[in-house]
Amino acid sequence: MRVFSNGGGVQSSAALVLSAQGKIDYPIHLWSNVGDDSEHPASIKYVREVLMPYAAEHGIKFHELHKVNRDKQPVTLYQVLTREGSRSIDIPVRMSNGAPGNRNCTGTFKIAVIDKWLREHGVKKDNPATVGIGISVDEIERAGRGKETNYSVRDYPLLDLGIRRSDCLEIVKEAGLPQPPKSSCYFCPFHRPQQWAEMRRDEPELFEKAAALEDTLNIRRTLIGKDPVYLTTKLAPLRDSIGAAQDGFWTNEVDDGGCDSGHCFT
Repeated sequence: MRVFSNGGGVQSSAALVLSAQGKIDYPIHLWSNVGDDSEHPASIKYVREVLMPYAAEHGIKFHELHKVNRDKQPVTLYQVLTREGSRSIDIPVRMSNGAPGNRNCTGTFKIAVIDKWLREHGVKKDNPATVGIGISVDEIERAGRGKETNYSVRDYPLLDLGIRRSDCLEIVKEAGLPQPPKSSCYFCPFHRPQQWAEMRRDEPELFEKAAALEDTLNIRRTLIGKDPVYLTTKLAPLRDSIGAAQDGFWTNEVDDGGCDSGHCFT
């Protein structure tokens, strides 16, 4: 079995187009949605309104997956982070000493979810699936990093074709699709200050929701006698450390690919 781990971003969108054109062999694309309350709304809209219809039109199977509990009900990353009584934080927040915290979100809500789907569809350990990852040449250092599984072997079709992120944008454009948004959770601690500032300017309600999540995490940590954590490397509360971006002030930087398993920011 050959599937592509589609994150809904620039590289994944290009990979879908290349799959439809027969230039890479991935007849199945899997999008593990970490939650409608967790993924950036623009990413969710793009996947459902652009990528899924495009896949259907071109004979590519495109499945939306979710982590589920024992009752088969969807569980979101935001729910886990805000669950009463929880002591763990599954996103790489910055600790008070500047070190990143746990980064369990990708493994739990992306890799394990796709692995479960593969097992349910007949993949065995002695015959693992090939899972395509949307890493382009300009972020080649991310290839081969992250958690391996017993049911999949990672493949990097964009690297094999020598494709860069700028090429991906052109591939998507030539296919007649709108430019994909950056793919991530809206509260991801790997956001650069530029992204936070643009969110505060353009999406103030979403910025406030991220800041409120940071508040919730720290209220919980105070109750158990632990130091605060932060969503930015500035080691200060989000509202205090990030101002709204000014038009024309920020450069158009490329994502730093902090979630280096290759299953996020693709």
